[in-house]
Order: sequence, then structure tokens, then C-alpha cells
Amino acid sequence: AWSIERPPGDTAGCTFCHTSSEERCSTCHQRHQFDPKVARRAEQCKTCHWGKDHRDWEAYDIGLHGVVYQVNKWKPEQFDFSKKLSDADYVGPTCQYCHMRGGHHNVQRFGTVYTSMGMSMADRGAPIWNEKRDRWVSVCDDCHSPRFAREQLQALDEAVKDAGLKYRETFKVAEDLLVDGVLDPMPKDLCPDWSGQHLWSLKIGAYHDGEAYGGKTGESGEFRMSNCTDVERLCFESVGYFQTYIYKGMAHGSWNDATYSDGSFGMDRWLVNVKQNASRARRLATLEKKVGITWQPEEFWKTGEWLDELTGPYIVKNHPGKTILDLCPDPGWLDTHHAPAEEV
Repeated sequence: AWSIERPPGDTAGCTFCHTSSEERCSTCHQRHQFDPKVARRAEQCKTCHWGKDHRDWEAYDIGLHGVVYQVNKWKPEQFDFSKKLSDADYVGPTCQYCHMRGGHHNVQRFGTVYTSMGMSMADRGAPIWNEKRDRWVSVCDDCHSPRFAREQLQALDEAVKDAGLKYRETFKVAEDLLVDGVLDPMPKDLCPDWSGQHLWSLKIGAYHDGEAYGGKTGESGEFRMSNCTDVERLCFESVGYFQTYIYKGMAHGSWNDATYSDGSFGMDRWLVNVKQNASRARRLATLEKKVGITWQPEEFWKTGEWLDELTGPYIVKNHPGKTILDLCPDPGWLDTHHAPAEEV
């Protein structure tokens, strides 16, 4: 939604990958060349799979596997890219070797995206996850023992669990501010969100059903990067960026990345910031109440040259009483419930 709500020029990094490049052969098999030897190199994934909210390349590049690749990739006896992936005997894995094992083009088979293995507190013992893990281990044991591979997955679980504790504590502080009416500004005091409504940006999926969060039962908000309180932005970055660093780092053998490079230490800092924000907001609200001040949020939260470019204000102005879900011919593609209930 943070891409949908903004003008095209502001989200080139989103639209380039998720529209023009996604699911096209030429994304990996470079146009005018289309050489399989090129498509088998790890750098081919780098154009899209890097950055704050999907730190794949960085996690691989500075992890053990990536280092082995970088220092050996020019040696044909170590990395013979003329061989098909099914026949490869690389000294270390590339992105393609693991995620497209044997030349299989469904990368999701060995991915964590939308599988609740990285960002959600899923039941790791559920049959669907056992099957997925067995598949992962079958790749790892090309070079490692199955026991070693399962130990790494357990380490990933523990890191995600610890990150989840910080995630929930951070969000609870923000939620309490909203429920107590001391979040400045409250959702009603902002310009309309991406959908043309005033839902709280952290009212995700079926959670937080109640009038205090805005919207009707079952209606979902979406993380907002712009025009929201500092507390909400910190919550977004805590889970969208730093928790991503943690599970991407652990999944790619980049343990320092998971800890130091804005991973667990970054989540620590953002939790401290959210608590500090909350403490100041409550103290200020107490003082205002004592001296009889009724604070009115600044007008710049509702309108401005930049804000007027977003979808929310546009919808309210041009389609009164409608939301983006009313205007979209097939709202299914805007569904925020990514993982089917039976998978979680």
C-alpha cells in the first residue's frame, strides 16, 4: 500500500520490479544476450533483491556462502557456469543453486516470503512447515549434514522468536497510546490514508477490531511510511526493516548482519525510541489536562503539496463516499491477508 498510495515518480524502485520486471524471462536472462551462464550468477538477482525491506543480496553477500562465491567466482574449476544447475558442483552455493535447485523456476519453493517462516510466529511443527523444512534440508545436505541444516533452521527460529518479542512489545506501546487517545495526531486528524479512509496504520488484517482503531470490523489498515506519527513509523521500520534483517541474515548464514547491521540491535534502538515517545506523549497529555488545554493537531497533518499527491486525498476529493476498494474492479489484489489461515 505504501507504493499504491504514492505518485509513480516516488516509487520507481517498487514499480520497476513488481510490474515491468516481475515474472519475465528477460529479468534474469538479460535481454539481447539471454545466456544461461549469466542467469546462473548470483549478481543477476541483485537488481531487485536488495534493500531495506528485502535484504537478500546483502545477507548473502556478507554471509559465509557469499564470501566463498565472491573470492572464487572467476575460477572455472570452482564455479563452472556452463553446467546446468542440476549438474553443478560449485564450491559454494549461489542464489540460483539453492532457490532454483535443479533449474526449477518456482523460486517460492525455497523462499520465506508469505510463508510465515520469517516474520510470523507460526507453528513450526505444523505439517506444512515440516514439508517445507525437509525440502530446505534436502538442498543443504548437498554440502552439509542434515543435522547441521536442521540446527541452522532452529537457530533461525530462535532469532525470529526473539525478534517477535520486541515486535509485539513495540506495537503494544503504540496501541496503548492510540486506545488512550494520546497518539498525536490520531488517525482522524490525518489526511485520508491510502484507501481514502482514516484507519489506524497498524490495524493490520483482522487485528484491532474496534471503533478506537477506525473502520468497521474486519477492515484492515496498512503500514504507512508517510503522514503518520513518529511512533507508527518506528513500528513500521522495526518490523519492515530490522526484523527483515534478522531473518534474512539468519537464513543466509549472515549472523553478524542479523545482530549488528540494524538487526537485533536496531530493533532494540527502535523499541527504546517508541517507549521514549510514549513517555513524552503521556507526560504532555497530563500537563495539558491539568492546565485545561485542548490541543488541536497542526493543519500540516491534513493537507500540503506533497500530501495532496497521495491517493487518499484524491479519492475523497474526486469520489466522495468511496474508497479505493470500491473503485478497484478486482479488490482481491489488495488483500492484506497474505498467508491462508491454514498455513499460519
